[in-house]
Amino acid sequence: MRVTVRDMQQMKDRAEKIPLLTAYDHTWAKLLEAAGVRFILVGDSLAQCILGYDSTVPVTMDEMLHHVRAVVRGTSATHVIADMPFMSCRINEDETLRNAGRMLSEGGAQSVKLEGGRQMAQTVRRLSEAGIPVMGHLGLTPQSINRLGGHTLQGNSAEDAGRLVEDALALQDAGAYSIVLELVPARLAGIITEKLKIPTIGIGAGPHCDGQVQVSHDILGLLEVGIHVDHLPRHVRLYAQLSRDAMAAVSAYVADVGEGRFPSEAESFKMKRAALDGIRGRQDPTQGPPGEDS
Repeated sequence: MRVTVRDMQQMKDRAEKIPLLTAYDHTWAKLLEAAGVRFILVGDSLAQCILGYDSTVPVTMDEMLHHVRAVVRGTSATHVIADMPFMSCRINEDETLRNAGRMLSEGGAQSVKLEGGRQMAQTVRRLSEAGIPVMGHLGLTPQSINRLGGHTLQGNSAEDAGRLVEDALALQDAGAYSIVLELVPARLAGIITEKLKIPTIGIGAGPHCDGQVQVSHDILGLLEVGIHVDHLPRHVRLYAQLSRDAMAAVSAYVADVGEGRFPSEAESFKMKRAALDGIRGRQDPTQGPPGEDS
């Protein structure tokens, strides 16, 4: 049985920190689950990590669904959260309900995440009443990057901080089961976490949130070849440099093939001598009885 939103709430109630990571395909989802990750976000960050877009804005519902299904197939117990892509939840409530329902019925996700504060509260309430668990997202909302003017800290003034607190309370009252806080000052994130009964999940929001989410490609060093720690966003900790290791492995493969070192005899398959002789159209009298070629 899969982990549920109730399990996440119980983790907050026990003051147990909640780790989340992103995954976009079957292989990585299976790996994350085996490593102990109980909540996976299929983020619209797949736009940059997988599809090569320069922001999350271009990714579509069909693209999201394709990757949600792959992640669900790679897991059996993990709770899979599907990000609602740009404009999939802002045209009207009926369209939002239809799209969110597709994430669960077609994609197999267990909940959805959508961006926005008080202006999305009624939408969150409508989805929740329809039986679709909703995770909110406040602070830096990447789908609004063109309006926000870049990846900048949010809630850094008294007015903006107050607005974020009110937004968080509105989403909770509307039925959200959790809220992501992105690029928010740590002290403000702590205040919001204390005020809410539901879990907060931070990304660039300091240590006081109930949980943390990171883009797997960031913490594993997969996005940039030869990335230097100093070039990472401040909120990212580099746990591995897989792009460097992958480049080294591929370079070694290219060299081995080029120099004839791969494949070796041990990595090749033999055939029965009778079959080999049949192809040659003759029997070599110097060879022994039919067996394998040498």
